Amino acid sequence: MTHLTDVVVVGGGQAGLAAGYHLRRLGVEFVILDAQAAAGGAWQHTWDSLRLFSPAAYSSLPGRIMPAQQEETYPDAGHVVSYLADYEQRYELPVVRHVRVAGVHRDGELLRVETDSGTWQARAVVSATGTWGRPFIPVVSGNFDGEQLHTVNYRSAEDFAEQRVVVVGGGNSGAQIAADLAYKTDLTWATARPPRYLPDDIDGRALFDAATARRRALDAGRADTGGVAALGDIVAVPPVRQARDAGLLVAAPMFSRLTQDGVEWADGTKVRADVIIWCTGFRPALSHLAPLGLRGARGHIPTQGTRAAGEPRLHLLGYGDWTGPASATLIGVGRPARDAAREVAELLRA
Repeated sequence: MTHLTDVVVVGGGQAGLAAGYHLRRLGVEFVILDAQAAAGGAWQHTWDSLRLFSPAAYSSLPGRIMPAQQEETYPDAGHVVSYLADYEQRYELPVVRHVRVAGVHRDGELLRVETDSGTWQARAVVSATGTWGRPFIPVVSGNFDGEQLHTVNYRSAEDFAEQRVVVVGGGNSGAQIAADLAYKTDLTWATARPPRYLPDDIDGRALFDAATARRRALDAGRADTGGVAALGDIVAVPPVRQARDAGLLVAAPMFSRLTQDGVEWADGTKVRADVIIWCTGFRPALSHLAPLGLRGARGHIPTQGTRAAGEPRLHLLGYGDWTGPASATLIGVGRPARDAAREVAELLRA
């Protein structure tokens, strides 16, 4: 079965909903295709103790301030899922799920979106699939006979009580998961460089401002401010601060190889492990765009703002700073979503 619409938004998480909000305000006909079975995007699959970096009021999508979570300054993932579900219903966004997009193809004056539930033809596509579906694990020599997980598989410290756990990664997920495990496991935390904590009073709003200032400087031809990376790698949310201040977050350098029962450093030091958890980030989930042949360096699709440089009918939203300052965050995705929607509306009027 083939459906016809003006715009297909691929992905019903925070970026897709923000795009839908602005498209609705502009009177554009669109549909949001979401692979998830329920509302909430990737937030419904995170670990139990995850907390936002910012208070609710500074973690909101356009048009609707996130309500505060009772007795929690930094809301948990369940609160975010509830907020996104309410947001979708409040603005009556046309989300169709459980629909997995297999490929986006050029089809004359239209783009053809092939899915496991039929075909959509549209004059424009907004890709908002994020990165959660493409976890990255670096190649390390050696073989480990124990269990290996990525951030996407971690749920609770209770699952690893009394076990020997190696957490790899010096970013926010690594620090939060290491802090979660520090009280119940024999923990080794390995990072490529010494952990860089942001000042304790900095939260997600300050990070958004830093990312925005960097983008404005680059667009104006001024010196690179460094953005968020210049401030540090880890937002010191309360659980991380508590574990750090208790002396439980002591990072070791990155090991050089895996062994059958653990990991080993270049100097011969070894640590035995039952589990290795790789908190080593993600890559953009862009396989559905492969038929368009747009992939550039580092797996990114070159963009001008959010618009694909090689296909003006395609916009990419929410993958990181290369598709808008802080666009992979709740508070940051609103502006690039607005810009993308406006450009799409102009394209449709042409």
